[in-house]
Amino acid sequence: MITSRDFGKLPCGKPAKLYKIENASGAYVEITNYGGIIVSIVVPDREGKLGDVLLGCKTVEDYIPNNGYLGALIGRIGNRINQGKCVLNGKELQLARNSNGHHLHGGDHGFNEKVWAVEELPEKNALRMSIVSPAGEENYPGELKVCVTYAFNDRCELSLHYEAEASEDTLVNLTNHAYFNLNGEGGAKITNHVITIHAERFTPGDAGLIPTGELKSVAGTFFDLRQPTRIGDHIDDFSDDQLKAGGGYDHNFCLDGEGLREAVVLESPETGRVMRVCTDQPGVQFYAGNALDGTMNGKCGRKYTPRDGMCLETQNYPDAINHPNFPSCVFGPGRKYDYTTIYAFSTDRK
Repeated sequence: MITSRDFGKLPCGKPAKLYKIENASGAYVEITNYGGIIVSIVVPDREGKLGDVLLGCKTVEDYIPNNGYLGALIGRIGNRINQGKCVLNGKELQLARNSNGHHLHGGDHGFNEKVWAVEELPEKNALRMSIVSPAGEENYPGELKVCVTYAFNDRCELSLHYEAEASEDTLVNLTNHAYFNLNGEGGAKITNHVITIHAERFTPGDAGLIPTGELKSVAGTFFDLRQPTRIGDHIDDFSDDQLKAGGGYDHNFCLDGEGLREAVVLESPETGRVMRVCTDQPGVQFYAGNALDGTMNGKCGRKYTPRDGMCLETQNYPDAINHPNFPSCVFGPGRKYDYTTIYAFSTDRK
């Protein structure tokens, strides 16, 4: 069932809407047309009690500015590009340097600030959100038509199907910046969560978290999360240069396998909630909310601080355009962007 209500006004005067997709059990997700933001994910714990497992705000006004990109759709390029510079088809591009001298999450005004058109698909318990990014926006070449379909089924699986078509070759790497806390939004920090990431390699970065180009084995490092690991076990061990650079985990993992497959399993021992992330993307950015800076007013009635939530951003590798050994992020008339990510919630550890 899909319902909607007013969610406040944007500075431009446009109204924001909040859409609720509810399944047969009463679990639901809430999504706003501003920034395609996922505002809430309400699912049961081991006792069957419903609780919100997503960081978010009570009104659209509280998302402006959205420091930390809470729950937002990210594009055209998620993650970082070194100094905002690259070469595409022999032409040098200079993109915005909006984060410590680098390009981050689409630039000064990314897709997270767009008002998306919404089509309700009640027969699929889904919403289809779309925008058109004009040629030259944020200095990206080509017009880009983007569509993201959110669906929530009776198995408490939230799927995001990303599609984009470009009029000429351009850069695309869409993702969502949802912050999860399976203890419940406003509950205990995520350091007690247990995580498994199906990845034998990761992309180490320099002091600015720009990939060096190496695809490094996780074996023998704090990034070996192939077996269930408590997040807090090593996150603050800054004797590790990689953890020091990120202030904790903020790294891309090169996922094993291809096609739509299980990438991550996250569990809260406190509530018994389990989230499985499935995707056909090549990577996932595990970001442990290290930089939540106390400026965002949470639904819980307090401001969010480090480790209140964590992101699992399915994606291409960061700075892919500048590393020929990384998967290509160039899409155009001969190559449509078409990827799916599923967040599946349960209390089943198997």
